[in-house]
Amino acid sequence: TQLGGIITVDQVAAIRASGIPPNDSAEAALIADLNPGAYTAVVRGSDNGTGLGLAEIYDLSQAAPAAISNLSTRGVVQTGADVMIGGFIVGGSETSTIVVRALGPSLAAAGVTGVLLDPTLDLRDSNGALVVSNDNWADTQQAELEGSGLAPTDTREAAIHQALAPGGYTATVAGKDGGLGVGLVEVYRLP
Repeated sequence: TQLGGIITVDQVAAIRASGIPPNDSAEAALIADLNPGAYTAVVRGSDNGTGLGLAEIYDLSQAAPAAISNLSTRGVVQTGADVMIGGFIVGGSETSTIVVRALGPSLAAAGVTGVLLDPTLDLRDSNGALVVSNDNWADTQQAELEGSGLAPTDTREAAIHQALAPGGYTATVAGKDGGLGVGLVEVYRLP
């Protein structure tokens, strides 16, 4: 544990006691009490190492359950087993309406280079069954997405507006016709 920022005490014992410590001592973890607001977790390799990484967020508090309203990740989208995958769990006991977006072209306006020019999006349940897929968001759910205020700014980007039962889901972002580039996958839980 490296002290600084939100980490004020050594957390090794607390991380081990959480019941979900990393399996490898080279992996990183931290425990933080966070006030409502926006946060960013950055995963990078030690000594500028590269490779695939996974960031996970768990609510350890049993007293006051947290609700994440938006979760996103940016990365390089390749082909085959190297597409971008974002997993999420719809908690509770009732259906929730979510919006999942796969962005690429609009990232260029934020200064991102090498963007994924035409992202596609698949949403699968915990058994791997396809729930729904999308290529160009305005082709299928334009009214719903514009009504949510979450319509992508580029018509080549993909988005899904869907009511989901509690459970685990996976959003997969790929490039149309094998396209490569930097993409962003976002999941929003609507109120």
